[in-house]
Amino acid sequence: MTHPSINLETLSIASISEGLASGSFTAEDLALASLEQVKKLNGTYNAIILENPEALETAREIDKRRAAGEALGPLAGVPVVVKDPMDMKGFPTTAGWHLLYSKTGGVDLMPETDSPVVARMRAADAVILGKTNVPVLSHTGSHANDSWAGPTINVVMEDRLPGGSSAGTASAVACNMCVVGLAEETGGSIQNPASAHDLVGIKPTMGLVPNAGVVPLSGNRDVVGPIARTVADAASCLDVLAGWSAEDPKTLASVGKIPAGGFGSKMSTGALSGKRLGLYGPGWRPDTLSDEAIALYKRAQAELSDAGAILIEDPFAGTGFADLREVTPPTPHFDGRGLESIAWDVDCYLKRLGPSAAIKSWSEFVEVVKSEDPFSPGGVLSFMPSLPDFRTAMENPTAPPELPEFIALKAAYLGLLSEVFDKHSLDGLVFPQMQYELPGLHSGEPLMETTVGELNIAGIPAVTVPAGYYASGSPFELIFLGLQWSETELIGMAYAYEQATLHRKPAVE
Repeated sequence: MTHPSINLETLSIASISEGLASGSFTAEDLALASLEQVKKLNGTYNAIILENPEALETAREIDKRRAAGEALGPLAGVPVVVKDPMDMKGFPTTAGWHLLYSKTGGVDLMPETDSPVVARMRAADAVILGKTNVPVLSHTGSHANDSWAGPTINVVMEDRLPGGSSAGTASAVACNMCVVGLAEETGGSIQNPASAHDLVGIKPTMGLVPNAGVVPLSGNRDVVGPIARTVADAASCLDVLAGWSAEDPKTLASVGKIPAGGFGSKMSTGALSGKRLGLYGPGWRPDTLSDEAIALYKRAQAELSDAGAILIEDPFAGTGFADLREVTPPTPHFDGRGLESIAWDVDCYLKRLGPSAAIKSWSEFVEVVKSEDPFSPGGVLSFMPSLPDFRTAMENPTAPPELPEFIALKAAYLGLLSEVFDKHSLDGLVFPQMQYELPGLHSGEPLMETTVGELNIAGIPAVTVPAGYYASGSPFELIFLGLQWSETELIGMAYAYEQATLHRKPAVE
């Protein structure tokens, strides 16, 4: 039975810290309550696919250390989950694929060490409940229907898409199994499941958070970030995740970019006052919104204005920005440029697993998965051969590819973003995260967003925040976007909007 002082729906990182400090409950009490919720609901939502048998012992150890007067980490006792593709010592990394899991006839990828992001969660004294469900190779931003573990179910609307690829993480957070979860995005995989579940997601600037030890789709686009119920909790988790790691040289760019007071240091109810925000329009992308999405966006604009924001109509009009986007066939909507380095990226990932790994190189990986070649017609990555730099990259798959077209495209995106922000003195952009409400779980329709591709290729940050509901009950969310390294400002504005509107409703009891 859940401890009387613990309300799983209203738990936050701050309230856990206060409750443990005051003795209202212990870390063990909280772990037991969370594990009880997992037992109660995971059979319905299929969020956690590999449970951590050491979770309760971790919580007990935290209580012992507290009683002994030892210093504890910033997430002490906080129940969290980890997306399956992130290496966690003692657990197979399956990437949602039955070919990479021994209990479904495949082989196990058993890491000898934690990925840096998991190591940072442990060092912060979080209580890791387990690893969460994803689609095969995290190939889609819509669902996890093809996972060896079966589909993850949307907690807010069980017959609708849960978002992907971090579907399990979002589901676990939404049904109060945990307070925060680790997600990862290549093309919508943080923002889509966060929005589908009426949650907050932070997609960081490329290079802010280390991505070593995470099964890659693209070393040029993949980023790890948090999903939480509140902006404050997501910001606190980002504080733990962010920063330089010797295992991921691109994080050297983050040095000097991390705020001394933390990523929540600009959170205030007045953070939108005087802020100039660009609105969604055909200058950004010509894709139109549904009538109901337009109405909800108009309401959100009024709320932003009431909070003091200055809204700028379609600041990208006439810039040629929208012309940079290209759909990669045979996908109906996805721009996959930058993913051509997958062979090199996977080879680097496999080498990190250690000398006893079941698969040690790209060539061995290809041999193991040849029965379901992901690049063949009908394969989960069948779009990749259409990418402009793919053929050249695959001529020598274990050499680092140069990707000239992707680099030129990224430079073009960043150049236009800088020009538009300067011309209109923008502090950020604020768009509807989806073009229309969530399609059915097994409809075959994708979740249609407004920023995937542009956001991921440029490598800029974004924060999603609840902004109401369609008549059906499908969540409607805003996404705040900014220039590189503007997380602190975006988090501040998202917090101000969240606190001014309080749109989010509990998804479960």
